[in-house]
Amino acid sequence: MSEPSKAFSRRAALGAAAGVTAAAALAGSAQAQPQHGRLTANGRTYRIRRGAHQVVIAGVAATLLSWRVEGEELLLTHSADEVGEGYQGKTILPWPNRIDGGQYEFGGRKLQVPVNEPERNTALHGLMNFVEWDLVRHLPDRVELEHVLPPSYGYPFHLSFRITYAVDEQGVTTTLTARNIGTEPAPYGTANHTYIAAGTGRIDDMVLELPAEAYYVTDDRLLPIDKRHVAGTEYDFRTARRIGSTEMDTAFTALRRQPDGTAVTRFHRADGRAIELWVDRAHGYLQVYTDDSPEADRPPRAGITVEPMTCAPNAFVTGDGLAVIEPGGTHRGRWGLRLR
Repeated sequence: MSEPSKAFSRRAALGAAAGVTAAAALAGSAQAQPQHGRLTANGRTYRIRRGAHQVVIAGVAATLLSWRVEGEELLLTHSADEVGEGYQGKTILPWPNRIDGGQYEFGGRKLQVPVNEPERNTALHGLMNFVEWDLVRHLPDRVELEHVLPPSYGYPFHLSFRITYAVDEQGVTTTLTARNIGTEPAPYGTANHTYIAAGTGRIDDMVLELPAEAYYVTDDRLLPIDKRHVAGTEYDFRTARRIGSTEMDTAFTALRRQPDGTAVTRFHRADGRAIELWVDRAHGYLQVYTDDSPEADRPPRAGITVEPMTCAPNAFVTGDGLAVIEPGGTHRGRWGLRLR
């Protein structure tokens, strides 16, 4: 995402999405639960902690707003009283990344969701970026939120979501369950858009280890047109190495798995901090963005996002990794961050 228009692109997409989801915010909330957090521009906030780890979750988009260890912020984030940009920390539903033209076919129907990235003619990052989730349970070391997404013209499927953030002595774990409460199968995908802060300076001096064997080549609209092996390319981070000047807004797949089934991305910051992002088998894709064109209020490449994704970009069109949840069925995924 290196050209100058990218910052505008993300602002425009966020602004358009706000209009798209306003009705859902009113119509789709589950039955109200007692709210224990402070009311902010990002909804209620919920603080959880264990030992040296302290996490703040915002109700809007079930956002991972802050992760502090011994008082140091490890995420590239924003104040709870600011809208932020670049989807920082948001839970992305019911599709991640882009749909070409916002058009797809499913169940014998041609469907159209709103295009919120007009300069690329794509529908970016789902329908729930400005919807506040309801509180289910708030304990000292965990918070559980839920939301119901009602059927709409472009996405005529009825889903409920429940997400849990839990903190322990290593870091934070996220568990998201989607349930089809409608009467027909539903296409589905999800991601999270958390950024890891570079610490001091830029991510150029960060050492990245990315467990991906393949990456997607994209056109000028950032839609995938081919999938290639990373060997011999600038995108090969299977062996840990310095990011340097590499620019990425790139999706990866064919993830190497640990014996427990997780795939682990490792970030070694210049200040000595070592952070791991792990994903379970429900997440077969990672989108890496090196934050090359942020808003003017922060310098470029001050952080990096490696988004856990359950499907590829444009999956509603191509079917690549797309989940289909049957009526009464569920889809569950887990991922987390830990300090090493």
